[in-house]
Amino acid sequence: MIWNSHLYLQFERERTRAARDLLAHIPNLNPRYIFDLGCGPGNSTALLVEAFSSAKTIGVDVSDEMLQVAQERVALAQFVKGDIANWCPNKPADLIFANASLHFLLDHQTRLVQLVDSLEVDGVLAVQMPNNIHEVSHALMRMIAADGPWASRLVPIAKSQALVGSAEEYYELLAKSCKSLDIWQTTYVHPLANVDEIVKWFEGSGLRPFLEALSFEEQRAFLARYRAELAKVYPLQLDSKVLLRYPRLFIVARR
Repeated sequence: MIWNSHLYLQFERERTRAARDLLAHIPNLNPRYIFDLGCGPGNSTALLVEAFSSAKTIGVDVSDEMLQVAQERVALAQFVKGDIANWCPNKPADLIFANASLHFLLDHQTRLVQLVDSLEVDGVLAVQMPNNIHEVSHALMRMIAADGPWASRLVPIAKSQALVGSAEEYYELLAKSCKSLDIWQTTYVHPLANVDEIVKWFEGSGLRPFLEALSFEEQRAFLARYRAELAKVYPLQLDSKVLLRYPRLFIVARR
């Protein structure tokens, strides 16, 4: 999937809020080696460098464009190209931070176990995954994908999207290999100016797999339908804004 840092950073404050909340729940730790998996444009990496200034922080991402932007933004960190689906540290890590990245992997459950195993004793894996596949914003993506001239191309994409499981599932998965586990879910409610901003938000994330399979004209048609359907289900509030619900699942695991 091709990422666009400009689109992603249009809502940097809102996207970084979850990373801040994840960081705030990391237990007392004095890490030497930190890895930020799926670091994107470096917004989460900047938080890690600020919080753990004496550690060596390395951001990992598959996108050359994201890595370039991240290096320009966070000069004190190191950035390397790598696919988080099979990446592993060259030495045991004290902290592996994965903010809104592992949920893209179809078998992220196996990856979670592997990442815990790659930690130093008492090391921490901190993960945040959007859990919005059942939200109306994403249901509309799948509905439009299945109802149009692009259906044969987009329905397989919709069916291949990874699902985030329950807190109980991840607890059972990790409890045997962890000294402590902290798992919770938060639903953020983001006031946005209008439904156009919801479209822009997901153009930088959830819509990308669909749009990349379409021609430019098809993209315009898809987005026009998406915008029209959103307007039906996101009512204007008293201040004329719309509210975007955004559930996120958090895991902090100490080996």
